[in-house]
Amino acid sequence: MKHKVPAIAVVSAGLAFGAAACGSSGTSASSGSSTPSSSSSSASAMPTQSAQTASKPFGPACSAVPSSGAGSFTGMSTAPVATAASANPVLSTLVTAVKKANLVDTLNSAKGITVFAPENSAFAAIPSATLTKVLANKAELTKILTYHVVGGKVSTGDFSMGTKEKTLEGGKVTLGKMGSTYTVNGAKVVCGDVTTANATVYIIGSVLMPKS
Repeated sequence: MKHKVPAIAVVSAGLAFGAAACGSSGTSASSGSSTPSSSSSSASAMPTQSAQTASKPFGPACSAVPSSGAGSFTGMSTAPVATAASANPVLSTLVTAVKKANLVDTLNSAKGITVFAPENSAFAAIPSATLTKVLANKAELTKILTYHVVGGKVSTGDFSMGTKEKTLEGGKVTLGKMGSTYTVNGAKVVCGDVTTANATVYIIGSVLMPKS
């Protein structure tokens, strides 16, 4: 994991959600009759460094994200995470939880964090009575939500190495990769490596529960 932020900063930042894709920029060939045509062809055929290294969201749940507008990957890439998440139909229940915990303002000011964001179906798997009880308990809800946030950037390479990442809640989550499947504490990443203006997001298929 790279670019850790100070602990006091990440604790105050809370949790962030949302998703967006990074774009790559092209190069333009310089004009001039003295430039050989073969060199121009080579230059235009060679991808730029950003094109070679740019990442794109991956996973089956990415198809549920709108292809255009504020809720698309491109649209959310320019918005702070809480604002971006509110436009993402995959994360509507998570946004409700964030509002219940009064974390919206702090989320939008978080810097360089990583969020493991449960999709709607992950919350739907929780018995309704239990979910209602948790949503009504701000302290417990905050504990659960901050367990889904790491105070720095987590890359796909960190999953391959099976690293343990400390969360804002204080506990650790274990990353894993088996073939093309990425996991967090065994929960599958269903749409990974998405970005907002201030976070990297991995949408997951289960809600992570910290140790009591």
